[in-house]
Amino acid sequence: MNWPSIQFELTRPWWLLGLLALPAIAWYYHRSLVDLARWQRQISLGVRAVVVGLLVLAMAGLTLLRPTREQFVVFAVDQSMSLGDDARKAADDYVARAVAAAGTNRCAVLPFAAVPGRLRTGEDAKRPASSPEAAPAAAIDRMGTDLAAALEVASAAAPPFYVPRIVLISDGNATSGDALRAAAGLRGSVEVSTVPLPVRDDPEVQVSSVNVPAQVQQGEGFRIELVIDSNHDDDQGRVEVYRGDVKAADQPVKLKKGENRLSLSQTIEQGGMTPITARIVGARDTLLDNNSDFGLVFTSGKPRILLAESDPDQAKQLAWALEEQDLQVDVRPARGVPETLAELQNYDLVILSNVPATALTAKQMQATRSYVQDLGGGLIMLGGDQSFGLGGYYKTTLEEILPVRSDFEKEKEKPSLAMMLVIDKSGSMGGEKIEMAKEAARAAVELLGPSDQIGVLAFEGDNFWVSELHPCSDKGYVLDRIAALEAGGGTNMAPAMEESFETLRGAVAKLKHVIILTDGVSSPGDFRGIAEAMSAERITVSTVAMGADADQALLEEIAQVGSGRYYVADDPGQVPQIFAKETVTASKSAINEQPFTPTVVRPSQVLADVGLDSAPFLLGYVITRPKPTSEVILATENGDPLLSWWRYGLGMSVAFTSDAKSRWGAEWLSWPQFGQFWAQIARHALRKAEAKGTVVQVERRGKKTLVSLDAIEPSSKFLNRAETELTLIDPSLGTKAIEMAQTAPGRYQAEFDAARAGAYQLQFSQSKEGQAIGRQSRGLAVGYPDELRLRPANSELLRTIAETTSGRHDLKAEHVFDPSPRTVPRTTPLWPYLVGLAGLLFVLDVALRRIDLSLLPILRRRFPLSTEPV
Repeated sequence: MNWPSIQFELTRPWWLLGLLALPAIAWYYHRSLVDLARWQRQISLGVRAVVVGLLVLAMAGLTLLRPTREQFVVFAVDQSMSLGDDARKAADDYVARAVAAAGTNRCAVLPFAAVPGRLRTGEDAKRPASSPEAAPAAAIDRMGTDLAAALEVASAAAPPFYVPRIVLISDGNATSGDALRAAAGLRGSVEVSTVPLPVRDDPEVQVSSVNVPAQVQQGEGFRIELVIDSNHDDDQGRVEVYRGDVKAADQPVKLKKGENRLSLSQTIEQGGMTPITARIVGARDTLLDNNSDFGLVFTSGKPRILLAESDPDQAKQLAWALEEQDLQVDVRPARGVPETLAELQNYDLVILSNVPATALTAKQMQATRSYVQDLGGGLIMLGGDQSFGLGGYYKTTLEEILPVRSDFEKEKEKPSLAMMLVIDKSGSMGGEKIEMAKEAARAAVELLGPSDQIGVLAFEGDNFWVSELHPCSDKGYVLDRIAALEAGGGTNMAPAMEESFETLRGAVAKLKHVIILTDGVSSPGDFRGIAEAMSAERITVSTVAMGADADQALLEEIAQVGSGRYYVADDPGQVPQIFAKETVTASKSAINEQPFTPTVVRPSQVLADVGLDSAPFLLGYVITRPKPTSEVILATENGDPLLSWWRYGLGMSVAFTSDAKSRWGAEWLSWPQFGQFWAQIARHALRKAEAKGTVVQVERRGKKTLVSLDAIEPSSKFLNRAETELTLIDPSLGTKAIEMAQTAPGRYQAEFDAARAGAYQLQFSQSKEGQAIGRQSRGLAVGYPDELRLRPANSELLRTIAETTSGRHDLKAEHVFDPSPRTVPRTTPLWPYLVGLAGLLFVLDVALRRIDLSLLPILRRRFPLSTEPV
């Protein structure tokens, strides 16, 4: 139904079928025996039909549509870091002046940056968009600008029955999203007007880019091009350039307003991936985060090995032997193992010599695993009294890489062990700490043999037996009891020490050991006296301080008096490694220090020309078990693995359970083929040499990165139809495999997002007809966020957005709420009125059927009673 400017609609038209009830009502009218005047019965019939019609229309959702020009305006206000205080104040002033002229129109404010913030309407919209109350800092990430997301959220915010309009207030410098595509999606539905804001005018200097070649030869000279932008002239600045951690250049620079380019020459004498970092200092500046940037240069040259040793002086003989074989070796302590892939990329092989797991952080282990698995790096672990099981590697990230397991079958003639775990379960041990303590206790149980015994005693204000001293032949019982351990209460350690002492004193075992774990300060007690009593009974005591709040001096004294070891676990995740190390050490079962000569189990070309038959004795080794798919090359006289390896991911992992220094390998140090033996094993485990005839280019385009690989066969023909895969490792060690598509003869390309700042590692691998061709490694440096870059306001983008949606560019505040030529229908549901009228008419209908109106004098004279039969 349609009148000028007014429309009606039915939202549930199928209810009109209810009008079929009208013929039935008419039929009952003709069959009625009611003795009333004809005119009264006819009026009753009409009223009843109207009631039914009104109810049917109400059920059918009869709605009144009236046109309206009232507007709902969403002010999308940019709050990103590229805008200074003056620009944000100008935006707040603009919104305030526009809202003052809103009249009967409605509005809302949407602050946004990297993501849209909280939409504010009503009185809340009158507060400045940049005020803390209006946009809490936690709600908006200012380190980015997403115009597309702001337009999408703003368009969805407008309620129905209003003419929607968006006013985008920004500098137009988007760092993410496709604003033009978002605007095109709003064409014809929402009008977007734009208001340009000025960018920062504070004194600002930035290092815009560090342009370096992707690959150079070792010792080859190359140029570094620095691009430095400034919004003012400045002659006080200096440029510092770092090659890795070494300062390579420091020189003054005169900056002019705009773009400045500076070229420097450099050489790199070591192979691997080297970051080249440039920093501007001393200039007049506002933001410091954009004062440095970096690039990554891959240098090919001699294979480079990282040799980590608990005592670096003990690694000199092995390092010299490898260097004599034309391998470059860096010797570091355990803390020198890199935590990032960018640093590990500098090496083709990592050797861990007698490095305990407790000396490595979780980041070091995770980075090493990714280095081997995803970047094709090599890992060799050498034995010692701090390695494999003795180093606490059981169930660690690195044990997953190794071809051998750190647990072992305990020999029957080895002495039996009775061990007590005394664990603090006070309230401060809640959450992750108690879970790590339970995990540590489980690891200890799993490492013990059937003839050993273990008990778990927890303490807070009182002592609680988690599991009394129990044979490890029934490990399931103990593990089930450990799972029920919960934290709560105070800290009183002395009674628990006494009870563990009394328990072990009565135990039948040749070795007796106590491990105490606590994270706090205990109530007073005779701790030294109890430790001395334990030592007198040949019960050793080791202590673990979990965190800085523990009484470290007391725990160290207890361990010293009790002839045990003392540990500090800064991270709760270290506790299972410590317990595993202590368990294996206390059992005195993981070391065999009987002299032996190696036995060749599986001949290998890797050991060609090495006369193992003439090799001297080795004086000991760590007992391990080979994993099912590993290759055991050399074994001991007892059949335990001595040299084994396997391929893990793209890389190689090797285990040598004896050592290469003066303890167990003392006789080998004077063996003429000592250097050749280790050089051939090292070369077998090295990351494979770079493929010849391939050139890799990495080009960053905003948050997208395009990588190209050009490959040529040895015959100088293009390498076509090769399976080419890119393994991408982001700064958080997330891994992604990307298939590279061939786009031209010999050229393969792929594109990926690189929005997060940091170093990305790229590993390229090619194969053809199932045959591996080669690998390439590259790096990608992503510096500070684009939001911090000096750029003029992008008025052209804002103008295009306005034109695309039929809006106005640079809209004045007083014209925001100008009458719109567009109208939208505003609906008014009529069912309440229809039902109300039907109710009134129903009362009238009842009256017409119950009261004989013809008996009234006036009506009787006007309408004489009919005698016509019904």
